[in-house]
Amino acid sequence: MIARWMAGGAVAGPVLFTAAWLVLGFVSPGFTIFGTEIAPYSSISAGISGLGLGPTAPYMNTAFVLTGVLMLAGVVGALHLIPELSGRARWTCIVMLGLSPLGAIIDGFFTLESFLPHFVGAALGFGSPIVSFVVTGLLLRPIAQWRAFANWLLVGSPLTLALTLLYFSTFEPTAEGARTGVAGLTERILVVEALAWFVVLGRLAIRRSRPGTGPRQRPGFGRLPAWPSQRRLTMAVRPGSRAGGSSRSRP
Repeated sequence: MIARWMAGGAVAGPVLFTAAWLVLGFVSPGFTIFGTEIAPYSSISAGISGLGLGPTAPYMNTAFVLTGVLMLAGVVGALHLIPELSGRARWTCIVMLGLSPLGAIIDGFFTLESFLPHFVGAALGFGSPIVSFVVTGLLLRPIAQWRAFANWLLVGSPLTLALTLLYFSTFEPTAEGARTGVAGLTERILVVEALAWFVVLGRLAIRRSRPGTGPRQRPGFGRLPAWPSQRRLTMAVRPGSRAGGSSRSRP
């Protein structure tokens, strides 16, 4: 099924991007921006976008674009594997969640030296999930099989907001800021957290689309912790079900 292959992009894209900044951050000697040299490169103080300049530029910018393309395909595929969604709800989720992949593609074409479009891309990349996670969570919540993920996705929105505020509180848009501080580290924590939700979405969609895999037969990875209200509801229903079964009179 084509949709299942596409959904794999929601997993492959974040994995590719994370591997790219990990490896390139280790080998990068530094970069030059607006005539100012930032060397050596530090993953603690310098942002991921700094890898889009200097010797690592072709590789990091390619990773930005490929990540965006894979994730966009993954979002489309994963949501098409949820037949319970109406057409309008599905495309609403696709548009909202597709903003992050679009941001990655923009950042791949416009580096830090094209500051305004690069900033727009970054804002879409890790800022749009603050809203898109809420919208997607609310639209998935009525679907019993997806309710647990939807509830956790609603938690992901304020978590992403908190990490975004943490990042901007440590970010200094100066050459000195790229040499010292911890903005590189806080940015990476934010990016990993935001991308992790896409990985879970893609993985769950693939698992649950397998023939014979129903809500009660999901493989281990597909099981998310039940929301507290669901546990209370389950505990309240079970005793009554047993009582009803035991009250039937035998002939």
